[in-house]
Amino acid sequence: MTRATDERYQQELQVSFSYPVFFTRGAFEPGNPTLASVIEAESPRRLLVYLDSGLVEAHPGLPRAAADYARHKLGAVELAAEPCVLPGGERAKDGWTVARQVLDDLALHRLCRHSYVVVAGGGAVLDVVCFAASLFHRGLRVVRLPSTTLAQGDGGVGVKTGLNLGGVKNLIGTFAAPFAVVNDLEFLATLPREVMLDGVAEAFKVAIIKDAGFFEFLSSRAEALSAGDLGVVEEATRRSARLHLDHIREGNDPFEMGAARPLDFGHWSAHRLEGLSDYAIRHGQAVAVGVALDSFYAWRKGLLTREELNRILDAFHRAGLPTWHPLLEARNGSGRLSILEGLAQFREHLGGRLCITLPSGIGSRLEVNEMDAAVIEEGIAFLGERSKR
Repeated sequence: MTRATDERYQQELQVSFSYPVFFTRGAFEPGNPTLASVIEAESPRRLLVYLDSGLVEAHPGLPRAAADYARHKLGAVELAAEPCVLPGGERAKDGWTVARQVLDDLALHRLCRHSYVVVAGGGAVLDVVCFAASLFHRGLRVVRLPSTTLAQGDGGVGVKTGLNLGGVKNLIGTFAAPFAVVNDLEFLATLPREVMLDGVAEAFKVAIIKDAGFFEFLSSRAEALSAGDLGVVEEATRRSARLHLDHIREGNDPFEMGAARPLDFGHWSAHRLEGLSDYAIRHGQAVAVGVALDSFYAWRKGLLTREELNRILDAFHRAGLPTWHPLLEARNGSGRLSILEGLAQFREHLGGRLCITLPSGIGSRLEVNEMDAAVIEEGIAFLGERSKR
């Protein structure tokens, strides 16, 4: 009996994504045309606006300003409801509660595929709103207005969304390119110092592995960054955003199908620290500690000189960034360092094969596929002793 020949069709798709990233001031002021230029609806469209509670606390007039702008500057766009204020901070994306609220809103107000969602806030609020919008009708048009240095310089300009679940950072999420990003630099002026420093940590992260000149800029102005010098903070945020955007565009893996995650340098331990602290540790603080630990590891493996390691740790100290936390020393019931579980979680997130980015000299990088637990423990002890001094 002759077997029928199997047939195979190889489907190949190429989809181009393009979105503008603006830096402006007073995005909701009547005379600012940026948002109006982005939301160009010639036929009736609906719009919902979400605002971070921390941002509204710092800018009490923001809900009214956003509503007025939508009603008077956006032509055929209909504001479907008054701006909704959501809880800010990491709790916003811890589980399904806020995401479900946003999904219910989108259904209640009958937004369609060509409707708009405008969200202004920190990275956690952006994550949860963009996640919900990416699920509704398989994706709405989202205009992001990141309000922190961390969101403007990193997470808010990228293509990822995420929720935390079961103590694991960003266990649930989607890849969803924004319709546009509008970075309002005026929002940075009201940030508490510790929130402002979150973005500084991510700026150092990307500089150490991609741009020695940017590292020199950050290092030479570390005291100004620590003091919240707005001119320096804004320049650092702009340059950080450009480097992150360049990598997403030029790295040939915007949706992370491969093994490497260079922009997650220092994050395997950072995410674990956040979970161990029940998210009491800020993301930027955790990233600073994680970058310090992996920089030590790179030195011990001959990828950094001792001088380069000292330059990194000294710059962090002068910028007001931590390089150690007591939870690094926490151990589980079997006596193993709890932080090491972050490697297993990171491996699962990557797809089953560990791939860690380390600096190879300041301004360049390489990937390794294993980490020596003994060297990590040595690094924790080293950073602990150094922090006491």
